[in-house]
Amino acid sequence: MNDASSERIGLIAGNGRFPFLLLDAARAEGHPVVVAAIREETDPEIDRRAATDDGITVHWLSLGELSRLIDTFHAERVRRAVMAGQVKHKQIFSSIRPDWRLAKLLLNLRTRSTDMLLGAIAKVLADEGIELISSTAFLEPLLARQGVLTRRAPSHDEQRNIDYGLGVAQSLAAWDIGQTVVIAAQACVAVEAMEGTDATIDRAGLLMASLDQDASTLQRALTVVKQAKPKQDMRFDVPVIGLHTIESMIRARASCLAVEADRTLLFDQDTLLSAANAAEIAIVAIPRR
Repeated sequence: MNDASSERIGLIAGNGRFPFLLLDAARAEGHPVVVAAIREETDPEIDRRAATDDGITVHWLSLGELSRLIDTFHAERVRRAVMAGQVKHKQIFSSIRPDWRLAKLLLNLRTRSTDMLLGAIAKVLADEGIELISSTAFLEPLLARQGVLTRRAPSHDEQRNIDYGLGVAQSLAAWDIGQTVVIAAQACVAVEAMEGTDATIDRAGLLMASLDQDASTLQRALTVVKQAKPKQDMRFDVPVIGLHTIESMIRARASCLAVEADRTLLFDQDTLLSAANAAEIAIVAIPRR
């Protein structure tokens, strides 16, 4: 094993499968991985993975313990780290108590948007000699490639929804409000805020189902558009689609999903596409506009 492959990589692990996929990919390249598991977010399965692989070390930290994160990486000789997995934005407003370093950072922020907060944390880490690298590191094969990904391409009406939705999604993403919009008949049904993509889709389905009129046609015309930010920082908050997203679309009776090519991660791609095909959902990855 050469020196480059044996470099210790820090993994700041949020929720979901993202941390595990990155962990597998880094280990496949021979990197020992030091996991900073967030007590409020990370799946305890991470401990079982470490028990069967002596190249994985896990340290559990609270979301507010920025100083302890830095001390842990210093002690483990980590010079490069990656964030993987969602940390719910609403945690910022929870009862979690920040340590002195995080409290100082929060007080100095102009806003508490995702970009502003995580960008400030990345700068603090860099000042401490820890480089935060792209969250797609080791996972580039999972990025959506341009074109229609399912058996069925978007219909004419769905393409019109996509075209309209892209404009709305780009405007929202520029303000760091959310990455996802749900469109029906070229009208915006729901926009993502703190609740996340899947909850946004569920909410759109409930809104359509609650209409007094017979909305069955409109329900099937629901189109989901997920757009990266205009200046997307690939170190964090990269758009991610997984099987849960398709399951949410099925519940909401949404029929089409558009994502941005080369800037959206597709997890469990074979299973995801199989589920979409079975539900006759069209998925397309579009180039950046």
